[in-house]
Amino acid sequence: MKYIILLLGALSSLFAIETQEIVNKALDTTYYQGKHLKAKANMTIVDSLGRERIREAIILRSNFDDKKQKYYVYFKKPSEMKKMVFMAHKRVDADDDRWLYLPALDLVKRIAASDDRTSFVGSDFFYEDVSGRSGYEDTHELLESNDQFFVIKSTPKDANSVEFSYFISEIDKKTFLPMNITYFNSKNKEYRKSEILEVKNIQGYNTITKARMSNVISKTYTNVLYSSIKYLENISAKIYTERYLRKAPKKYLK
Repeated sequence: MKYIILLLGALSSLFAIETQEIVNKALDTTYYQGKHLKAKANMTIVDSLGRERIREAIILRSNFDDKKQKYYVYFKKPSEMKKMVFMAHKRVDADDDRWLYLPALDLVKRIAASDDRTSFVGSDFFYEDVSGRSGYEDTHELLESNDQFFVIKSTPKDANSVEFSYFISEIDKKTFLPMNITYFNSKNKEYRKSEILEVKNIQGYNTITKARMSNVISKTYTNVLYSSIKYLENISAKIYTERYLRKAPKKYLK
């Protein structure tokens, strides 16, 4: 009996490792493909009455050693947000550093780690959604492996740091992209959903070109269309510094 228990424990650990590897690969595919990336993002925020607000931005993203990653998001529209910049330095072993430059006030604002899961520029996306959540912040369980998807349940290790109880991801077996992610609240009710609506092969990478984030409770959603996507050989590391929050790198924003 003792050996059966040990065997079951070993198998459980093996499955946990394999599931973690699936999650890690999905995160790599979603957020880390290519060394450098430039894209145009058109965001449409739709409220419960069907009214729309538009955001247009240029996204720059670079990968560095040890999974360090940096984002520079420069807003062009609407007019009241023109020249606003969101910058993030993503870290594997610590909280991300995030800044928001507000040109109307000429103010650089640090975004606290506690604000990770608050609205990104008034949309249904959170700051954490933009640069991604670490796969090691949650415990993962493989619920199903069908012809198309790995279905994985992820439960936060620190329940007090987030507003959800768990989320379920449907990870495409061919592309390893999480096509659907559904978040559940403390009442076990679906309240938020992420969907990848379109994927295209760009320069050899399966790339998200259209996505949606929905709030089931408020009945709002945000669509993002990515265009002019280019995987680049280089983006200067110096643009990911506070100096370039106020001084936009025009070379990369054309």
